[in-house]
Amino acid sequence: MLPKDLTRDLKSRLNMLAGQLHGIVKMLDAETTAPEQILVQFKAVTSGLSSAEHLLLDEVFRKGLALQIVDVVGACPGDCQDAGRIEELRQQFPKLSEGELTQKMRELREIGGRLEQHNVGLEKKAKK
Repeated sequence: MLPKDLTRDLKSRLNMLAGQLHGIVKMLDAETTAPEQILVQFKAVTSGLSSAEHLLLDEVFRKGLALQIVDVVGACPGDCQDAGRIEELRQQFPKLSEGELTQKMRELREIGGRLEQHNVGLEKKAKK
């Protein structure tokens, strides 16, 4: 679920973009608008959509990845099989591009699953 302020911001941006798209349709209907002006509007819509996508990625995925990193760092006692990879991901985090976020989140979920199994095994051994 998205935070309400993010939802409100995204909806506002999308409503503005819908207005811009409607403006492009009017420009096309006018038949007198220069193609360069229409292209400028297309670029503005593309830029606005990209900006909204970036906001979503940054607010949701980057924060989600940060929380996953915290979770796996806390679950790894320092000598787990993925300790090196976890540290590498932690160091890469600030430099990750938007496109890399979801792939790294998947990778951390897999590491988290292995850590959970590892820690359950340790608990069973400790009980014996």
